Amino acid sequence: MADRDRDILKLTVVNRYQAAPPAIALIHGFGLQRGAIAASIAHDSHNIVAVGTNDADLCAAVNVVIQCQGGMAVVAGDLDAQAKQLGPPLDAPFMTLSFMALLVIPELKLSDRGLFNSQDFEFVSLFVSDFPEKSGEI
Repeated sequence: MADRDRDILKLTVVNRYQAAPPAIALIHGFGLQRGAIAASIAHDSHNIVAVGTNDADLCAAVNVVIQCQGGMAVVAGDLDAQAKQLGPPLDAPFMTLSFMALLVIPELKLSDRGLFNSQDFEFVSLFVSDFPEKSGEI
């Protein structure tokens, strides 16, 4: 679940090329106070990448991009101008969003296959409990 008070939002990547469950992670520092944004402009694969404060707006933003067969969407309300009205301190929220799926930029990024650690070059879990040998560590 997103936690706006702590600036922890839900990030998702949806595969545009084949039916697959969306990959989901959490992101800190994006700063949205309401709504969601989504875009199919995402390095390198141009899957749909979205960030949102709640599941309903997140799904709606992704679905707008799907219905339009690509592009950018703001739910909750001129793309970057409207996206900035959602509360992020970022100069270019859509540009920042597009880089969240670029796996070669350290450190954690999200692909359609899951959360990826480029420094260790491996997929990782969002949850510590998924790794029994690390259970109890934070």
